[in-house]
Amino acid sequence: MLKQNKRPNISVKLFFFGAALFLALSSAQTSREKFVKIFLPNGTSITAELAITDEERQRGLMFRDALLPDQGMLLVFEEEDIYYIWMKNMKFSIDILWLDREKRIVHVEKLVPPCKKDPCPSYHSKIPSMYVLELKAGSADKNKLKLYDRLDFILPIESQNR
Repeated sequence: MLKQNKRPNISVKLFFFGAALFLALSSAQTSREKFVKIFLPNGTSITAELAITDEERQRGLMFRDALLPDQGMLLVFEEEDIYYIWMKNMKFSIDILWLDREKRIVHVEKLVPPCKKDPCPSYHSKIPSMYVLELKAGSADKNKLKLYDRLDFILPIESQNR
């Protein structure tokens, strides 16, 4: 009888181990889909956090202490339009690039400083964009990024089908 009791326990343990492993892998997949690798024309790559929802885009890089040279944030919008960015609650300067639906740079703002007091200025492109890429200050010059350069990235399926 003791042996019979052990077998179900092993099966139950294996079941729970399998379920835990599945959940861990599922959550790892979800966290990976929150980032995208962006390839610049000079061959450099940036790992950008995706900001897809209104809440994620509004929060942006607020309250963060720094951004590494190979990091960024990609704000993804549902359609091309004029999108305004401000630097409220930012702790560091950034470069901001607006990209059209073809992922070409249509506007660049370099070394945009944090907002020190209200009202905060806002920055925008005069040409409609679908993506806004925020990079460490100086990245646009360091990587020789210019208008109409095309950046390469593939969005996760969940980001494309919102």
